[in-house]
Amino acid sequence: MWVFSTAGCRWLGAAGALAVAVGGWAAGTLPERGGWGLWEPRGSAVTVAGAVLAYLGLTLLVAAWWRYGRLYAEGARDRIGVTLACWTAPLLLVPPLYSADVYSYIAQGAMVLEGHDVYGAGPAVLGPGELGWDAAASVGGHWTDTPAPYGPVFLVLAQAVVKLTGGAVVPAVLGMRLIGVGALALIVWAVRGLSDGRPGALWLAALNPLLLIHVVAGTHNDGLMIGLMLGGLLLAVRGRWVAGSVLVGLAVMVKSPAAVALLFVGILVARSAGGGVRGVLKGLLPGVVAAAVAAGATVAAGTGFGWLRTQSVAGTIHTALSVTSDLGLGLGLLVADDPEPVKAVVQQLGLLAALGIIAALGRRVWKGRTDPVLGLGLSLLALVALSPMVQPWYALWGVCAVAAVAWDGPWGRWLAVVCGALAYETAPSGRTPWYGFALMGVVLAVGAVWLRRTAPPGGGAPSVPAPRRRRRREAEAGAEAGADAGTEAGARGRRLPWGGRSSSVSRSSSGSS
Repeated sequence: MWVFSTAGCRWLGAAGALAVAVGGWAAGTLPERGGWGLWEPRGSAVTVAGAVLAYLGLTLLVAAWWRYGRLYAEGARDRIGVTLACWTAPLLLVPPLYSADVYSYIAQGAMVLEGHDVYGAGPAVLGPGELGWDAAASVGGHWTDTPAPYGPVFLVLAQAVVKLTGGAVVPAVLGMRLIGVGALALIVWAVRGLSDGRPGALWLAALNPLLLIHVVAGTHNDGLMIGLMLGGLLLAVRGRWVAGSVLVGLAVMVKSPAAVALLFVGILVARSAGGGVRGVLKGLLPGVVAAAVAAGATVAAGTGFGWLRTQSVAGTIHTALSVTSDLGLGLGLLVADDPEPVKAVVQQLGLLAALGIIAALGRRVWKGRTDPVLGLGLSLLALVALSPMVQPWYALWGVCAVAAVAWDGPWGRWLAVVCGALAYETAPSGRTPWYGFALMGVVLAVGAVWLRRTAPPGGGAPSVPAPRRRRRREAEAGAEAGADAGTEAGARGRRLPWGGRSSSVSRSSSGSS
């Protein structure tokens, strides 16, 4: 049937995205004031109808995405860029969907312009007549008095949007969405480079409904962090580790979890230097470069170094997706009158466990047992899973990296199911209703059945494979040896930073900046 073809999936997904957009005009995260008569409440009946339409559209989008990925895994090819444009276009002019965070971004940018300490107070300090006052009225309750946890690079961008739009809510939201679209373009470039142009990688990373509704429609700054971080890793893999470290440093100045990438950039640099003490010392240089970028960006932005003390403020907000917060709260209620101290201990233990997993993955990459891109992706997934605060879009930190190297393996297939389920956790209004978790469970069950029916022979539980280039090199070297035993130099190729050797089509990593 045509609907099950790549073209059919493209238009089915586009219809789903359009339904999400239309429903979002009535049921989205509408501003409290300043909607210009465009983004205004339409009454409870219209709001409910809009939410139902948005959920139906999301279901079409997820189903089309899963089927599209299956066709790519079976060898089908299509104009994936056209599909991405068709799925993204309906979301460009809608009010904020699935989160009110964009109002915080606008208010924080306005705070900088108005001379407020964005790292010492929340958007509530904005008063009548000040830029961003309308946006501040729409900030979610938890964040009204919360200082900004974001780095100065992002605040400079938010400040620029507010300055250009005068702080008016509608154009400021659209300006922030333009940054989100730019972040999507960065992700496409980086993932395409890290995957050697395999379009299936873009299926899991860029076409992902979780990314489309939260980075484009929801305008979360996580997309910008991911794009800069993966772009930096791409440059480092190609041997331009200085420029790569600069990009990672900029990513850290958007959101701090990007700092995990410095471990893997450092390992690439250390291995390319031959290992040993000299290699280890050289592997520290990416961190030095990123630190210099962070310091320079902070001084240039003029916002001060307050971001160093606000990195933990998000952890004070309980989210139901955080396993360590839920477990800590439950244990605290059982053993103490005040559960908060017990909860804090469990949260810290979770972070220590995440650091242990990251260290173990770094060791595997150092020994050449795991691809560095996959190592970064799995490290970020571990960090998210064990963090004291977890939002559904945080999964994208690791998913986009895993997509570049393992989109068609067990890791990619399982993450596609998880992303499809996480897309339902938050309602278009930005709230997290009980039925969102029920829908997540249903989608996980349906996805598990889909995996069982579509998994290739031998496609079991995810494992941590060795670098794909070493495996490819071994196969190509064998083929070349059979064709011409005298071309030893061609079969040897260039040495890769993680210990394998590239073929003639592999990317080089021999440069230094």
